Amino acid sequence: MKSFRVLMASAFAVTLGVALAGPAMAQTKEWKEIRVGTEGAYPPFNNLNAKKELEGFEIDYMNDLCARMKVKCTWVVQDWDGIIPALLSNKYDVIVAGMNATPERQKKVAFTDVYTRSPIAIIAAKSVTSTDISPAALKGKTIGAQGSTVHTNFLEANYKDSVLRPYPTQEEANLDLLNGRLDYVVADQESLDTFLNGKGKECCKMIANVPRDPQTHGPGVGMAMRKEDTALKAMLDKAIAESKADGSIDKPAMKWLGKKAIQ
Repeated sequence: MKSFRVLMASAFAVTLGVALAGPAMAQTKEWKEIRVGTEGAYPPFNNLNAKKELEGFEIDYMNDLCARMKVKCTWVVQDWDGIIPALLSNKYDVIVAGMNATPERQKKVAFTDVYTRSPIAIIAAKSVTSTDISPAALKGKTIGAQGSTVHTNFLEANYKDSVLRPYPTQEEANLDLLNGRLDYVVADQESLDTFLNGKGKECCKMIANVPRDPQTHGPGVGMAMRKEDTALKAMLDKAIAESKADGSIDKPAMKWLGKKAIQ
């Protein structure tokens, strides 16, 4: 009986040890390949060009980080409104898609250190003369923004007397402004600059910058991953820090954004 008890105690200790070691072992996973999710519809950060090739600041920057980390990176295109659920269901390992690391999102996913920060702007038809974008001034006006973004959250919190229209993509909001179906559009300034220098050149103009609210907009853009993937976060944070230290982050930023990544 004593031998049986000793055997059972040993077996329990082994089982308990495996159970306790499980999370630690998962955290020390060696990452040789990283699947990267992006929207592919938010130039100049990430976009599918006419050849259906991904291009933009984040595409070049992440490819540089992958080379630095000596890992294979595979890109996966995902619609914006399902981009976090697809990460959590293991469709890919990290999101690189102009995602602000807001407190609300941090409840669901982990973020790397911030790698870029964008001013936020509002645009309108060239016939608009006022630069007053206060909630009172835009009462009754129709304002568009991409849905499930910090911009729609900001508008919902502050422009309750305006008509708010969320869109699946930024381009759809821009085109509705071009076609006179919106009064204003809010987005990251670099994205709106791309529109104003292209399809929106004749119709629209920049009106004003929107003040950043830390609670709504967060500290800036980071890469999102599942909270349990701590080894991946450590890898990415290290690579991001190195790219900032040696200035290599600013090469794709100057190419696509026309400015340094963080100012």
